[in-house]
Amino acid sequence: MAFSLKDLGNIHYFLGIEVHRNNNGMYLRQTKYIKDILKKFNMETISTCPTPMVTGRQFTTEGEPMTNPSLYRQAIGALQYLTNTRPDIVFAVNKLNQYISTPTMDHWQGIKRILRYLQGTMNLCLHIKPSNDLDIMGYSDADWATNTDDRKSMGGQCVFLGETLVSWSSRKQKVVSRSSTESKYRALADLVAEIAWIRSLLTELKLPMLRKPILWCDNLSAKSIASNPVMHARSKHIEIDVHYIRDQVLQNEVSVAYVPTADQIADCLTKPLSHTRFNMLRDKLGMIKSPLV
Repeated sequence: MAFSLKDLGNIHYFLGIEVHRNNNGMYLRQTKYIKDILKKFNMETISTCPTPMVTGRQFTTEGEPMTNPSLYRQAIGALQYLTNTRPDIVFAVNKLNQYISTPTMDHWQGIKRILRYLQGTMNLCLHIKPSNDLDIMGYSDADWATNTDDRKSMGGQCVFLGETLVSWSSRKQKVVSRSSTESKYRALADLVAEIAWIRSLLTELKLPMLRKPILWCDNLSAKSIASNPVMHARSKHIEIDVHYIRDQVLQNEVSVAYVPTADQIADCLTKPLSHTRFNMLRDKLGMIKSPLV
């Protein structure tokens, strides 16, 4: 079977994503898309702010309902597409997306906060670095019982191929965890599943891994449960996740290691942070200022 192909040269712009390439790698950004969003919601001249969400801010289902909730839903939809190149806003967008059915004015203020942050950082881009090292590393974290409405935890994860961020997510866990260890262990199980899929994809592309992936978790109890094949009374209610991770560890498919909370990159995907810490973790995600003017 034969197909007719046409070489269009190096990619520069695709579905709202601007691509720039030089000797230091590839840079992905959505500057024009951000400007279009700000124009759509009449926020082209708003003042900037250093983070996408205020530290310690709690959103609930209570409050004054929005008179035009469709405006909120349009903003959430636009911001979700932006997370394709902006992992720094994933947590804030996902958090506010949980109230899309009945948004309040407090939630709308949260949207405006994200737009103000984007106004000041529209030239940030995701740096894809060239590297001879294609080892996989993953970070997982969870903010226990963070939702005041249902007490479900917020889980976050990010996966690096060499020095490049290739996968990230921030989502509310589906069940209520009875301890911080449980919530972090569930986040770890999600990360193992994601890495298994990435390894399968790389194998299909004829890029086998020379070393097993390392999973970094900042909870010693969760690491111990993953390594110790003995079931504990406090973990029997999460038996499926426990057995899945242990199976991967015993088959030498992954290795679970401890990382101090201060160096947990996924921390910015589970909670609002101070300006200093947020910027530090954002840099570790591979977000830099675009070399383009």
